[in-house]
Amino acid sequence: MDTHFGFEEVPEREKARRVDEVFSSVASKYDLMNDLMSAGMHRLWKAFTIRLAAVSTGERVLDVAAGTGDLAIAFARQVGATGEVWLTDINYAMLTHGRDRLIDKGLVTPLTQCDAEKLPFPSDHFDLVTVAFGLRNMTHKEQAIAEMRRVLRPGGRLLILEFSKVWEPLAPAYDLYSFKFLPWLGSKIAGDADSYRYLAESIRMHPDQDTLKDMMIAANLSNVEYVNLTAGVVALHRGYKR
Repeated sequence: MDTHFGFEEVPEREKARRVDEVFSSVASKYDLMNDLMSAGMHRLWKAFTIRLAAVSTGERVLDVAAGTGDLAIAFARQVGATGEVWLTDINYAMLTHGRDRLIDKGLVTPLTQCDAEKLPFPSDHFDLVTVAFGLRNMTHKEQAIAEMRRVLRPGGRLLILEFSKVWEPLAPAYDLYSFKFLPWLGSKIAGDADSYRYLAESIRMHPDQDTLKDMMIAANLSNVEYVNLTAGVVALHRGYKR
């Protein structure tokens, strides 16, 4: 079967390989590029997510597509010695970069390289599952959401932070920024314009706020709601396992 890789139609297996190549290419410059691309706003989006997650001492947390570990660092400090925070990512370069950042901060947490569509964890295990800027890169988003729900305990919550549909009056300026400035910046800083062109295209192909909400409801999550951040550039969705 075919799926989207940005605006391209590619075989599903080809998408997985190409997404892996993108993140292997950008891993070493990932944090710097995030700061430059968002003018530091990604830190505020993640801080809001961390606050809304309301992690308590002793909780079990799974950070899917953990990348360089921004959320996991905060969660590891919040759960304390009696809690548990797992990092997962399908990309080895990103996962090891995240691991190194946690170690540098004196935090040692378990991690595993795995596909979010086939999580290697027991059902009803975690109090919180998060995925930040990773869902849009997954081939079968419905399957990934279903897996994240599966590993939540009853009453546990799923938080999805992702680029979304921007407020319509800003769309022309946002398109100019996305398709002209981002690839140029990627070429200058990361030496890779194509990966940042894919980033812009993958955002446009990702479900909008209401569609993602419906997908979470279809996965049998309850009390699903979302908050638009920065005029809808990003949205934070939250739902609970019944």
